[in-house]
Amino acid sequence: MKDNLPLVSIIIPCRNEEKHIKARLDSLLGDGYPLDKIEILIVDGKSEDKTKDIVTEYTKKYPFIRILDNIQKYTPFAFNIGIRQAKGEIIILMSAHTVDKKGYISNCIRYLDEYKADSVIGIMKAMPSKKSLVAKAIAISLSHFFGAGNSYFRIGSNSPRWIDTAGTCYKREVFEKIGLFNEQLERSQDMDFSLRMKKVGMKILLAPDIITYYYPKDNLKDFFIHNFEDGIWAILPFKFAKRPLKLRHYIPLIFVLSLPLSIWLYIPINFYFSAKIALREKDWRYFFIMPIVFATRHIGYGIGSILGLIKLII
Repeated sequence: MKDNLPLVSIIIPCRNEEKHIKARLDSLLGDGYPLDKIEILIVDGKSEDKTKDIVTEYTKKYPFIRILDNIQKYTPFAFNIGIRQAKGEIIILMSAHTVDKKGYISNCIRYLDEYKADSVIGIMKAMPSKKSLVAKAIAISLSHFFGAGNSYFRIGSNSPRWIDTAGTCYKREVFEKIGLFNEQLERSQDMDFSLRMKKVGMKILLAPDIITYYYPKDNLKDFFIHNFEDGIWAILPFKFAKRPLKLRHYIPLIFVLSLPLSIWLYIPINFYFSAKIALREKDWRYFFIMPIVFATRHIGYGIGSILGLIKLII
């Protein structure tokens, strides 16, 4: 039975991930999939911390773990470097600051086969990076409808469903058919890729029992900057790829552009969801912190989208 299992290539872009890379690798090594059926390609974007030193120690013990250099630093370059080097029938793209529920690899393969999918993605559950209230609130916001919209891979689903978001696990032939990631996009390369897949009739499946835990920013300043940059790259891809994204990517832009009118509707909605979260968590402090966290996400993303729009026009 083991001989029939496909070789899986796991590609992990990273840059300055000394805090998370060990947990990422340990999660994969303990996933349960035969180690002689995987290769792990760490594509390093010129890390300036101890990331490469940590990975090097793993390569000494596990020869199927390799380090590749990404002199361009950005994620789409890293993905493409890894894909070109990958030997597997199945290619899985992962983040360096995530860990998975055990059985991730075998479950991805099972769903690819059962549903005849071209790509599979599981649920991405945000976990607080610290024990602080702000870090916990940020994690909650990214798994809540008001913070994540109808992104089912974030808010969850009761059963497998076809979605329009790029997956994490792919059949090799996907890349052979539609090519690699667009290297002109510093971000949003996954959105562009999923649209290209849809254009040729390829299908992406969300499997709710495949779970990845990820660790977002743990303070409001970094959280704002992250959403600001995401907002820029929700709009700027039009400059390089004439493909529309989903409405949910533009709601923060519409919200910020329509201020001060929209604020009067936004405030009660924000406090309504924040109150529900406070009741669910049985902690009244969330009633006061969640509105700030939600606003940081929405306004940061919206302002970033405005800058993206300006860059697009200019």
